[in-house]
This record gives sequence, structure tokens and C-alpha cells, in this order.
Amino acid sequence: MTQMSRRTFTLSALAAASVTAACGNGIGSPGSAVIDNRVDATLNYLFNTYPNTRDLAAKSTGQLVMPLITEAGFGIGGGYGRGALRVNGTTVDYYSATKGTFGLQIGAQQFAHVLFFMTDDALQRFRRSSGWAAGADVGYVISDQADNIRAETTTSTSPVLAVIFGQAGLMVGATLEGVKYTRIIP
Repeated sequence: MTQMSRRTFTLSALAAASVTAACGNGIGSPGSAVIDNRVDATLNYLFNTYPNTRDLAAKSTGQLVMPLITEAGFGIGGGYGRGALRVNGTTVDYYSATKGTFGLQIGAQQFAHVLFFMTDDALQRFRRSSGWAAGADVGYVISDQADNIRAETTTSTSPVLAVIFGQAGLMVGATLEGVKYTRIIP
């Protein structure tokens, strides 16, 4: 019986992993349909619960809809979710959102959010980037009543407006600071 060296074993394992990874490349998989269905449900919920967001959607050049972001942390934390970029009501790309945090935190939460791109320039910068991080150019739209979302005068001039809603869990607050969006093939 011949023995396999560590190097041969490692190279064989890497080759097998590569073949297995290629099988899950997303072509022909239902991943995009699942994301699109979740995006549709999320937008329906947003527009029915917060009717003023229809105006934001009508004025925007595109929306990145993230139906579910899950965050958890105990000192060190992170979050992840998948969604779709819609332009003129049609999905043009799929994205993941990832977040890593460090500090005084404990718990877990889930929430949905929509980024409204209010200018063509903001939308094009987002689409051209290899990985876009939410930063200072994002204005937050707040919920001041159960059925009303309003944009302050300062946020209504922001190139990107974020609406965070549907929070559930045991962490306090939801923010998009430090979230990195990356184009994916579902």
C-alpha cells in the first residue's frame, strides 16, 4: 500500500474543494428567486407600514433592499445579510452586507433596511465600487410615529437615504456604520 505525503494530501484536498465550490456557483440555483421574493415582501411591508416611503422610492434612482440583516455580539460581533439592488423596479444586481464590530456589546438582533440612492452619481459610485461601505454620505430617515417615517431637511439632501425598520432582538439600536456591501452571485 502506498502512503500519501502531506503535500499530496493537501493538494488533493484543495483540488476537491475547488471542484465542490464550482458546483455551487449560483448558475441555475434558486438563490436569486429567493432573494427577489424576500425583497418584494420587504418593499410591500415598508410601503404599507410607512406610506411616506413611496415618495422616497419615486424620487430615488435606485434602492438597495436588504430584507434581513442578522447581528450578534459579545464584545466582538458581526452581522450579515443578502439583498438586491432595484433600478426602475427591476433587480439589476445582488449584494451581501457584512459588518464586524468590537466594543461594549452583548446580544443579537435582526432588522431590514433600504438604501435609497437619491442621485445618479451616488448610484453609479455604488455600482462601480468593488465593495462599498456606508459612511458620512448616508442620511438616516427616522420613524417618529408608528405609521410615519420622515426625512429631516438635512437628510433629504443626502445622496443616500437609509430606512432601518423591523428591528427585533435584544441589542439596542441599529446602525449601518461600518457595513460593507459587496456584489454577489446568489
